[in-house]
Formats: sequence, C-alpha cells, structure tokens
Amino acid sequence: MASYITIPRDLSKVKTKVIFNLTKRQLVCFGSGAAVGVPVFFILKNIGVEISNAVMVMMVIMIPFFLFAMYERNGQHLEKVLGNIIEVRFKRPKERPYGTNNYYSCLLRQREARKEVKQIVSKGNVQKERKIT
Repeated sequence: MASYITIPRDLSKVKTKVIFNLTKRQLVCFGSGAAVGVPVFFILKNIGVEISNAVMVMMVIMIPFFLFAMYERNGQHLEKVLGNIIEVRFKRPKERPYGTNNYYSCLLRQREARKEVKQIVSKGNVQKERKIT
C-alpha cells in the first residue's frame, strides 16, 4: 500500500528544527524556564515545603516560559500579541473620531485663505496710499 505524506504548499511557514524537533526559540525558552524553575524547586524542597507544593510553585514559575515558546497566533508570538493588546487597551485613546480631508473642503479652505490674503494686501495698499497723500 502507498502511504501519503502531506507537504505544505507555503514553505515560509515551515520552521527549521534544531534538536529534538524543537526550534531555537523553543530551546531557549524551555532552557530558561528550566534554569529558573528547577532551582526554585530544590530551594523550596530544602527549606521544608512539601514536594507537591514545591512542584506546583515550580510549574507556575515555568508556565510563562512555555507559553512564550509555544503560543503563536496568526504568525505572531506571544510577546507581539501582548504588545498589541497593551497598545490598544492602554496606550491609544478609546475614542478615535472619524475625520476626513476631502479635496472639496481643501479647495474651499484655500479659497477662503486667498480672500483673506487679498483683503490684507488691499488694506496695506490703502494705508500706503493714505500715507503718501
């Protein structure tokens, strides 16, 4: 019997694996999680905390590292998603008024500005004529 292997059409989504079928990002995040979590476990175990409680604390400490390694939504990793959420919720204003700058209103403003300039220039000419006479 023939067995079929699916090949992705978009090769840009294929990630290069380094060791144990993990990417570099995953290796770094898992390694840093282990570097932080395992010593915490041994410290808690040595000071007299029950092993099950020490394991739970270690797991809670290591979960963010695992999330940063594995979570991906729409091609964006967790830090990008969190950055976007923070920017939308806290940095940008809640109300964004809709404003347009269409060509017709621009022409009207330009016409009004030219009228104002002509009035200023004509007043200046009148004042000069008065000074001369």
